[in-house]
Amino acid sequence: MIVLEYKVKGNKSQYAAIDEGIRTAQFIRNKALRLWEDEEKVGKYDLNKYCAKLAKQFPFASKLNSEARQVSAERAWSAIARFYDNCKRKITGKKGYPKYKKHSRSIEYRTSGWKLDSKSKKQITFTDKLGIGRLKLVGSRDIYFYNEDDIKRVRLVKRADGYYCQFSINVDVKIETTPTGNSIGLDVGIKEFYADSNGHIEPNPKFYRKSEKSLNRANQKKSQKYDSERKKAKQPQSKNYHKARNRYARKHLRVSRQRVEYAKRLAYCVIQSNDLVAYEDLNVKNMVRNRFLAKSIADVAWSTFRQWLEYFGYKYGKVTVAVPPHNTSQNCSNCGEKVQKSLSTRTHICQECGYVEDRDVNAAINILRLGLTTTGHVGCQAWGEETSTLVGVILL
Repeated sequence: MIVLEYKVKGNKSQYAAIDEGIRTAQFIRNKALRLWEDEEKVGKYDLNKYCAKLAKQFPFASKLNSEARQVSAERAWSAIARFYDNCKRKITGKKGYPKYKKHSRSIEYRTSGWKLDSKSKKQITFTDKLGIGRLKLVGSRDIYFYNEDDIKRVRLVKRADGYYCQFSINVDVKIETTPTGNSIGLDVGIKEFYADSNGHIEPNPKFYRKSEKSLNRANQKKSQKYDSERKKAKQPQSKNYHKARNRYARKHLRVSRQRVEYAKRLAYCVIQSNDLVAYEDLNVKNMVRNRFLAKSIADVAWSTFRQWLEYFGYKYGKVTVAVPPHNTSQNCSNCGEKVQKSLSTRTHICQECGYVEDRDVNAAINILRLGLTTTGHVGCQAWGEETSTLVGVILL
């Protein structure tokens, strides 16, 4: 399963129709969630049947394609099923109780409600009653290289810089490659992006830190145009406020794309150069609760880097192993003796064997050793769970 994304070109009325469809999909999802809260023993099939009742009850809901309504109900059920699963596993802390959506940004179709134009290349027509009509697809990859029957989902996404159309295509992404005979361990960090077991240290670009001054300035301009009196009177904000808000969002979007592209490029190079990649199974969700390091941890994009490592590993048939991170930075990679050191100590010095190495490189060697001992769990996390970062895979 792969996802192709194109930017769409249309007029203001078409963009307004897309916004209306997004609001309708959000309304159906919230109503499905309300039904689950109010009634007992409500399942996925009950939510799908409820979509037809909503279409009869609300005229604006009937304009949306029937399968798109069912997908919106499936989104609600996905949140419910995740909540049930967390309760069964008895995870600590919050269980992720389903919440109502306030600012949705996408609408999803299945196999109906849209049609690709066979005569003029890269154009798609939405045939439901929303009035979206024909949109031009702007992108470098040719969607007509794939069969239309292989397209399982079509999603319209709204972002700060415009509207995008995503195609979820059911094709095999695996590619055979020649083995390199190399193995590597990766230790991610904040000061440096990662250090590997070969001694190479990749610098951290710190995209957010470099753009923080510009982002703060844009945020101040946005705040200056915000009128609290309009908010109290329940009136919409001025056009200048929304323009400033959009400029601020576009700056954040640019930083986010820089971070993702950098992580993607490094993950691709690591996978192409090695047959086995071992990395730490970090719980980033809990780590960002540290108010002193939260901004730096979010800026370095550990989770994004790991997702692309696992995806490229699956695509090119390489082994990716996530190992427990306990004491990988403290243990000596030469003799195994535990050497206690704080985060500020950047050099590993073992008093037992006299081994001296960079702290992160020493940890990367330990990670590789752990990865080689757990290669029976190919493509798995440290706790034996199947990886859930593959495109099109949902594990609840």
